Amino acid sequence: MKKLLTLFLSLCFLSAFAAKPKNHYVKISTNKGEVIVRLYNETPLHRDNFLKLAKEGVYNGTIFHRVIKAFMIQGGDPDSKNATPEATLGNGGLPYTVPAEFRDSLFHKKGVLAAAREGDAENPTKASSSTQFYIVQGKVWTDSTLNVTEAKRLKFKIPESHRTVYKTIGGTPHLDRNYTVYGEVVKGLEMVDNIAAMPTGKGDRPTEDVKMTVTVLSKKEVRRLEREMKKIDKKANK
Repeated sequence: MKKLLTLFLSLCFLSAFAAKPKNHYVKISTNKGEVIVRLYNETPLHRDNFLKLAKEGVYNGTIFHRVIKAFMIQGGDPDSKNATPEATLGNGGLPYTVPAEFRDSLFHKKGVLAAAREGDAENPTKASSSTQFYIVQGKVWTDSTLNVTEAKRLKFKIPESHRTVYKTIGGTPHLDRNYTVYGEVVKGLEMVDNIAAMPTGKGDRPTEDVKMTVTVLSKKEVRRLEREMKKIDKKANK
C-alpha cells in the first residue's frame, strides 16, 4: 500500500511539474491599450526582478514618463505616481541595481522590453535600474544606415539575422549590448505605437499622463495564450 501511495504521489508531482508553463508573461494595461509581454528565461535576474515588482504592485499607478517617437516609451519610475505636471521624472527607483545580462541572441527589435540605466560614467558595468524599463518602437533601417551604426562603435558587428529584422520590423540597433533586453511584446503592440504618437513636453513627458497597471498572467491564462499563439503561427506558416 505504501508503495502504491508513493507511486501515486510521484505521478502527481510529475504531472504538476509537466503542466508548469515554461515562460512567464505580464500584462501592461493603460488607457491607450494593453500589451502582453513574454519575459525571457535567458535573463533570469531581470525576469525575476520584474515579476517580483509586478506581484508587489510597484508599477501600478506609475506612468510612461518619457516617450520619443520612432525610439521607445519609458516607464517604471515609482516617483511618477501622482506626480505633478511640472515634476522632473526618471531618477526614481529602489535602492539596488540589476547586473547586466547581455545575450547575443537578444537584441533591440521593435517590441522588446529592456532595462533603463544610468550612464556609463556613473555606471561602467551597465547595471540596470531596479524598476525603470522601456519598450522599443524604433524604426526600419537600411544596410547603409546599419553600417553607419556599426562604424560608430568599435568591435560592434550586427549579425545578418538581426539586420534582416531591423530592415523589416525595425528597432534600435545602437542600443544593443549597452542595455539589457529581457522580454518582448507578443500581443498588443498597437499600445506602443499609440503612446509613441502622443504629444510631449519637457523631458519628453507626454502632455497627458498614461498610467499603467502591471499584472502577472496566471498559469491558466498562459496556457490559453500559448494555445492562441500556436494557432496564429500555424496559419502564418501555411
